[in-house]
Amino acid sequence: MGSSYFTSPLTLIVSTLFDLYVLIVLLRFMLQLMRADPHNSVSQFIIKSTSPPLRYLRRFIPSVFGQDASAIVLCLVVTYAKFVLLRLLDTEVVHINNTIAYIGGVSYLGLLIYSIADLVSLFLSIFLIAILIQVILSWINPGIYNPVIGLVNTLATPALRPIQKLIPPVGGIDLSPLFAMLMIMVAKMLIISPIMNLANQ
Repeated sequence: MGSSYFTSPLTLIVSTLFDLYVLIVLLRFMLQLMRADPHNSVSQFIIKSTSPPLRYLRRFIPSVFGQDASAIVLCLVVTYAKFVLLRLLDTEVVHINNTIAYIGGVSYLGLLIYSIADLVSLFLSIFLIAILIQVILSWINPGIYNPVIGLVNTLATPALRPIQKLIPPVGGIDLSPLFAMLMIMVAKMLIISPIMNLANQ
C-alpha cells in the first residue's frame, strides 16, 4: 500500500472539518449582518460554537462599519491553515468553485489568495443554497416553519428582494429565485477566477 492509501482519507477529513468550521463562522457573520434572530436555536448553536476564538480575536481586531471583522479574519486563518496542512500532506491540487487550484505550486502568499477566493466562493454559495432550499421547501411544505427554515429565509431574502422588485410574479409564479441563482452563478464565474489567477502571478 502506497502512502496515498492513508493520505487521501486524511485529506478528506482535514478538508471536511476545516470547511465545516469555516461555514459555521461565516454563517455567524452573515446572520449578524442580516440581523437574524439571535434566540433562534440554530443561531444559538452557531454563536456558542464560534465564541471562544472570536472572543480572543476581538481583543486585537476592531469591528469595521459595525460588523464583526474578527469573524472574517478567523475564516481566512482557518482556510489558510487548511491549505497549508493539505500541502504538507502532499496534496497538489484542490477545487475552488469547480476550478483547479494548484496549492502545491504557489507561494504562501498565493495560498492566502486562494483562501480569499475560497471564502468568497463559500459566501456566494451560501446565498445560492439558501435560495434552493427555500424553493424546494415551498414546493414540499409551504407555510411550515422551524428554526432552520427561519434562518434559510433570512439568508435568501437579501438576494431575492432586489429581483422581486424588478420582476413581479408571472401567472402567480415567482421567478425571482431562478434569476437570483443565475446571477449568483455568473457572479461566481466573474469574481472567483480573477482572484485565483492572482495566486499564480
